[in-house]
Amino acid sequence: MAHILMLAALPEEGDALFPEAGQKADGLFSLRRIAAHGHDLTIAICGLGKVNAALCVGMIGGAADLIAMSGTCGSLGAAPGAYWIAEALQHDYGANRPGLFRRYRAGDWPLGEASEAHFSAMADPGLGLPHVRIASGDSFVACPDAAADLKSLGAMLVDMEVGAVAQAATRLGKPWAAVKAVTDEANGESGGDFQANLARAAHAAAREVERLVAMLPVVRGD
Repeated sequence: MAHILMLAALPEEGDALFPEAGQKADGLFSLRRIAAHGHDLTIAICGLGKVNAALCVGMIGGAADLIAMSGTCGSLGAAPGAYWIAEALQHDYGANRPGLFRRYRAGDWPLGEASEAHFSAMADPGLGLPHVRIASGDSFVACPDAAADLKSLGAMLVDMEVGAVAQAATRLGKPWAAVKAVTDEANGESGGDFQANLARAAHAAAREVERLVAMLPVVRGD
C-alpha cells in the first residue's frame, strides 16, 4: 500500500479525482482522504501558484510515498489532450543579465554557467500518454511572445504549480508525478478558453491519474 498525496490547484481539478469518494475536511487546504486500488490517497486542493503548491507539499507530503498532481495547463504547441509530465522547470527562476534572463534549476545558485534547469518525474508505469516538459511560473501566460520564449526552453506546456511541486518533492526525497490536460493555447484567447475548457480538461487529467493509481504496485505485508 502506498500513501499518495494528490494535489490539484483548483476545486474543479480536485473534485474530478475519484468523485463522490470520501468527505472533504476544511482547513488551510481542502483535504479528502480515500482508499483506491489498494492505496491511501490524500487529495488536496492547494490553490493557485508555486507558493501554495510547495507549502502544501511541505506541510502534508512528509508521510507520503508519492507526490502527484492532476490538473490543467496551457499549450506551447502541444495538441489538445492529456500529457504525462516527464520534466518540469520554473521559468521565472534565474538571473537577470543585461538583455538576458538566464534560467537555473530552482533552488540552485543563479550564478555562473547554468546547467539543466528541470526536475525529472518518476518513471511512467505505462499510461501511454505523450511525455512532455512543462514550464511553471507565477503568471498566467496569455501572450504568444511569452509562449514562444517558454517553448525555447523545450517546454510544450505551461502552468503555475508543477515545477514547484517537483522542487518540493525532490527536496523531501520523494518521487513525483503529474498529469496535465490542455485548456488553452497561451495566447490572447486564453482567459476565455481556460474558463470554457476547465471542467473538460480537469476530468481528462483525472481519468488518467486514476489509471496511474491503479497501475502502482500494491505491497502487502505478511
